[in-house]
Amino acid sequence: MSRQFNMRSLILSTGTTIVLPLLLLFSLFLLLRGHNEPGGGFIGGLVAAAAIALKLFADDYPSAKSLLRVHPLQIVGVGLAIAALSSLPSLFVGENFFTAQWWTLYLPIFGPLKLSTPLFFDIGVYLCVIGTVLTATFTLVEAEH
Repeated sequence: MSRQFNMRSLILSTGTTIVLPLLLLFSLFLLLRGHNEPGGGFIGGLVAAAAIALKLFADDYPSAKSLLRVHPLQIVGVGLAIAALSSLPSLFVGENFFTAQWWTLYLPIFGPLKLSTPLFFDIGVYLCVIGTVLTATFTLVEAEH
């Protein structure tokens, strides 16, 4: 006999509403900081997935799933594609596979923006980690119901 308890906490739900955007911003900070200092796509993805899992615990499964708007496995696929494509630019300039390439993009208001293949690889890892962790989490929740 399975009993379902509805123990929604007003404090947790309200706190999650405040903390969720901050955790997502912090995960982006970790992603972008990871080239020169500790951080990167893996830990940034874990923080982002934990933020969405917090929404799952605070509210319910449909509200957490609605944050993504796509299935988590689609996020994994996009992440894998971005990570794989980040290896190709070095081949076009005659260098070894996965050799880092850098470009500077000049934006009128913001000034120079430095882009690199390691950044795109980290973005791919970031998306793969988010998708993988949330696929596992959502699968466990779906199996419970």
